Amino acid sequence: MGRWEPNARGRLGRAAMELYVERGFDQTTVADIAERAGLTKRTFFRHYADKRDVLFVGTALLTEVVARAVTEAPADLSPVAATTRALEAAAGIVQERPEDVRMRQAVIDAHVELQERELVKLAALATDLAAALQARGVDVWTARLLAETGLAAFRVAFARWIADNAEGPLTRLVTDSMEELAAAVAKP
Repeated sequence: MGRWEPNARGRLGRAAMELYVERGFDQTTVADIAERAGLTKRTFFRHYADKRDVLFVGTALLTEVVARAVTEAPADLSPVAATTRALEAAAGIVQERPEDVRMRQAVIDAHVELQERELVKLAALATDLAAALQARGVDVWTARLLAETGLAAFRVAFARWIADNAEGPLTRLVTDSMEELAAAVAKP
């Protein structure tokens, strides 16, 4: 495939994921990725800041989807229900490409630095979710508590989904996790 072919970003991302799985993250260079995609290193750097960026490229979209779900939730929806709706929206994005998500998670699970970056990404997502809840009138500490516990429930649902080979809807597991959390809190 020549350099003039469309979707350079997608080809680079696919090549990177394949190489990370085949060789490991540390053993894969930007030059390897560009070569596999039929592109140049220069083209790689037009699309990604570094080889880690390939794994975290969807962060902005996820943040936008979560914030929009909270903002567009009906005014009479409880803060917990608005949080659940936002996390279900995030799950909807994640579950669209289960094979890619499984590969991505395998790469992250095998590399401590990438695990740390994933935690930073999730912390930023929690901050943005809390801000969206505050914009709905939820007080700062309640918003933060809902965002942090909601993201914890999301992470548990995601881990279940990955353990089940990303079969079925992640959105359902997120809903179940939020319901399990509510039930656990309600128990005496």
